[in-house]
Amino acid sequence: MYTTLQQYSANARIFLILFTKVIVLHNDILIINCTVLPLSDDMPELIQHGYVAISDGKIAALGSMADLPEKYEADTLIDGSGLIAMPGLVNTHTHAPMTLFRGMADDLNLMTWLNDHIFPAEAKSVNPDMVYWCAKLAAAEMILSGTTTVADGYFLEDRVAEAFVEAGIRSVVAQGVIDFPAPGVPAPGKNVSVAQEFIERWQDKNSLLLPAVFCHSPYTCSSDTLQNAKEMARQKHARLFVHLSETQFEVDQIQQQQGTNPVRYLEKLGLLDNDTVCVHCVWLEDEEIEILARTGAQVSTCPQSNMKLGSGIAPLKKMLDAGITVGLGTDGCASNNRLDMFFEMDLCAKLHKVRDLEPTALPAEVVLGMATLSGARVLGLEKDIGSLEPGKKADIVLLDVKQPHLQPFYHPDLLVYSASGGDVATVIIDGKVVMQDRNILTFDVGQTMRKVRKLAESL
Repeated sequence: MYTTLQQYSANARIFLILFTKVIVLHNDILIINCTVLPLSDDMPELIQHGYVAISDGKIAALGSMADLPEKYEADTLIDGSGLIAMPGLVNTHTHAPMTLFRGMADDLNLMTWLNDHIFPAEAKSVNPDMVYWCAKLAAAEMILSGTTTVADGYFLEDRVAEAFVEAGIRSVVAQGVIDFPAPGVPAPGKNVSVAQEFIERWQDKNSLLLPAVFCHSPYTCSSDTLQNAKEMARQKHARLFVHLSETQFEVDQIQQQQGTNPVRYLEKLGLLDNDTVCVHCVWLEDEEIEILARTGAQVSTCPQSNMKLGSGIAPLKKMLDAGITVGLGTDGCASNNRLDMFFEMDLCAKLHKVRDLEPTALPAEVVLGMATLSGARVLGLEKDIGSLEPGKKADIVLLDVKQPHLQPFYHPDLLVYSASGGDVATVIIDGKVVMQDRNILTFDVGQTMRKVRKLAESL
């Protein structure tokens, strides 16, 4: 019977599994006795005593243990007793190599932080070796705290791509574009062509990685640079990321230089569409929110970074009410200072209750969606990740709820308000176990930390 099953499509095999208990199904990984949190439109509720079957890097089936065939085979059997199986978290914005600058320049406003500390430190320390090892440190931190997909934007992104692929984390990796000499791009006039070459090197090269372009901001990129970068991204079917309306200073500067607000400026340049991700969007007028919604541009909000730099609080509820797809990001370690998406969810949900003086302003359910399926939509990956559904990539986090701070477990809201990255026990990405019992299996984390500490000595 098993040989006969080989002839069927994956969907047909799943159908047969559900309606007979004499078929032997071979799985790469089978997780049993766990609580399953699919977070999908079809299965929004918890499956209290469930299983997840993984085959060929994808979710083959999931459901109640009562529906699991009596006869099954699996290369790896995971007993999920006391664990919640949930979609891996999606970090829609960070600068991974900036782990080197964690805690180096705290308690400063954005422009002082950038111009007096970060830019000089980058000029002194950023090189291919630094980018590789510091990105690998970021990958370790993210995997250990349940992030399975990350969108990164920086310079020398080939080395970030190498680090992420070796770590086994899924990523959208964007080469930085800026109108002054930058690491790997000493001649600013070549900034877009360097980004194009990066995209061409990595496009369709690895199933875990999508290349993209990251224009730093409207105040560091000219109108020609912004338009050229977007046109190139369109030709390559790649996403464009841009910092937008992060501070009042930026808004005033664009208003003075361009005679309009930042969002209207980008719309005038033709940058806003479904493949543009606007990061931060703190200082938005109602008209700008309408423009973002109408053009289909996506938004990545980074509340902890905005708080730490004193930039402000994004009008998140207004954006969501307007139908804008919003994902959650940590930003880089220099302005956060951590990459823990569980902590980011907790802070995001509570911050907007305080902003609006309304406890129902941003429900935990919405924030959990921003860190999973909505985050996947921001990156154009919603057909592959963001929820647990048959046929999707097997990016799964097993969270240990046998903890005092997670008991009793009435509802998934507790994941937003009580869980932390330290509760993540096992991480599966693309059907491969990359972290088990809090041990990363894909690379030597100790070596990575030693390398980064050595790099820090130069600062």
